[in-house]
Amino acid sequence: MKTRYSYILHYLLIITDLLVINCAFFFAWYLVFGINPASFQGSHKNIILINNIVWLFLSSFFGMYRKDRLLNLRTIFKSCFKAYLGHFVLMGFYLFFSGIRRFVPSDFIISYYGCLGIMFFISRLAAAFVELGMFRYLNVRRPVLIIPKNNMGLRLASSLEMDQNYHFRGFKFNSDSDLIDEKNNKLSSIVSEVFLDCASNGINDIYIILNHQHLKYAHALDEEAEKACVRLNIVPDLMGNLSMSYTTEHMGQFTVISLRREPLEIIRNRFRKRLFDIFFSSLVIVFLLSWLIPILVILIKWQSKGPVFFKQPRSGRNNETFGCYKFRSMRMNDDSNNKQATKDDDRITPIGRFMRCTSIDELPQFFNVLIGNMSVIGPRPHMLKHTEQYSAIIDQYMVRQFLKPGISGLAQVNGYRGETEDPVLMRKRVEYDLMYMESWRLSLDVKIVLLTVINTFKKEDRAY
Repeated sequence: MKTRYSYILHYLLIITDLLVINCAFFFAWYLVFGINPASFQGSHKNIILINNIVWLFLSSFFGMYRKDRLLNLRTIFKSCFKAYLGHFVLMGFYLFFSGIRRFVPSDFIISYYGCLGIMFFISRLAAAFVELGMFRYLNVRRPVLIIPKNNMGLRLASSLEMDQNYHFRGFKFNSDSDLIDEKNNKLSSIVSEVFLDCASNGINDIYIILNHQHLKYAHALDEEAEKACVRLNIVPDLMGNLSMSYTTEHMGQFTVISLRREPLEIIRNRFRKRLFDIFFSSLVIVFLLSWLIPILVILIKWQSKGPVFFKQPRSGRNNETFGCYKFRSMRMNDDSNNKQATKDDDRITPIGRFMRCTSIDELPQFFNVLIGNMSVIGPRPHMLKHTEQYSAIIDQYMVRQFLKPGISGLAQVNGYRGETEDPVLMRKRVEYDLMYMESWRLSLDVKIVLLTVINTFKKEDRAY
């Protein structure tokens, strides 16, 4: 829970950033053109508008003002740097394709982004010190107490101590059983004394951890807390019954426990990933495939008869079958949908061998990405035969089907690509796919794209 001071700082940061990008713009304009109103034309006013819109879009896209991005200087500067680079790229596209570039000299662009970088650095440092001083010296943090001091209480205390909105004031009791008079099946008389003592010491928020057996006393505890004018927060202790990590969410009046963390089930994250897929696949199709396809049409047709593109049924998201596109790298055969390529496979043509080693044969899958049945990054789609085969012998294999399949993935950049006849190798691939699913973030997709590009220039043993 944020304090009102946190909300004020949150919105002040947004306003400050808008002031910074506009001040940097006009300061750079003054450095290049001087005070000359005639140099400021109508087209330049459009640049200012687009400049602000692009920044607001990128700050939202990278979650710059989210609570988890404002915890420490490192995350603050990291998210700001990403938005700064993104702003440079998108504004460059706008200036180039809109035709306004001829009205904007290069020395202005250099001056603007130089000023912008310096101003952002100074404003972020200033904001960090203001916030640090406010929480440290103005006593605006919410004092909290935790009951009891058990394993989960210690974990909660550690979390609260990392949150500058809270001032952790200690524990009471060593077990939630100390709150209950088991003989009379009611609250212990000491509970009301503890609540009154907290109120007299300025502690208005209490977190009580209750196991499932004692949750029935939650209402009685809340009544006692309200009498003392303190807020009670019940934390159900489910860890004793669930050995794996889990997340909870509210569905109306019900609390739902999800036994697996899936960032891509959050619609905001799925929207961001889809935007990245559309943007990146469009770049590849326009700037690479537009001239590469005619060349490969000639080479593939010259070396073997048959179609240039090969469409194979693969297992997609939610285990739905879709047609996966590739450049045809083999001679026409009847086993293409059942038998994977192996080392020294005589079905592979010379140009096909080169395409497979460099992963060029996978490039038509960017059309799959644009259509929406694949993603740039995700678990590799397997042949239907292998999905059926490995789902029967590998635990959690089908969990990878929760995601859209990808052209590349975390498993592939870690060396688990190519032939998958060995169950041990497939098990490792599944482990990486699940790791990706549970730890997804947009920066991870970008990192895997870069590693995939690097790997195309290296000879990989399993690329055949």
